[in-house]
Amino acid sequence: MNIQSNKTILVIDDETFICDILQTCLELLHGCRTVTTKSGKEGLVLAAEIKPDLIILDIIMPNMDGFSFLKQLEANPQVSHIPVILLTSRADLTEPHAIAKLKVKGAIAKPFYPLKLFSEICRILSW
Repeated sequence: MNIQSNKTILVIDDETFICDILQTCLELLHGCRTVTTKSGKEGLVLAAEIKPDLIILDIIMPNMDGFSFLKQLEANPQVSHIPVILLTSRADLTEPHAIAKLKVKGAIAKPFYPLKLFSEICRILSW
C-alpha cells in the first residue's frame, strides 16, 4: 500500500539512523514533509515554528527525555493540540493505559518495520 500524503511530520529521536530511516520512508514513499531533530528542546522550538500535523517522539533521550517534552508541549497552548505518537523501545509504553496516561495518540515499538510505518500512523490517527 503506497499511501501519498502532504502531511508535515516532526521526528524527535536522538539516534541519527532512526531519523534518517523515518525521513526516507515518509518522504520518498509517502510524500510527507519530514523535519528531524535529535533534541527534545529543539523539537519544542520546531513544533512551534512549523506546526506539524504529527510529532513522532522517542522517549529515551539525553538532556530532555520524551516525558519532559510531553509536559512542556502540553503546557504550550500553541502546540498542545499536535498529535504525538511515541516511537519507543519500552514495551510498557505501548500499552493502552500508558498511552492514555501520557496523553499521546499511540505508540510504535522499536524495532519497527519501516515500510509499514506510515500505514500504522494512518491507523492510529485515522488519516
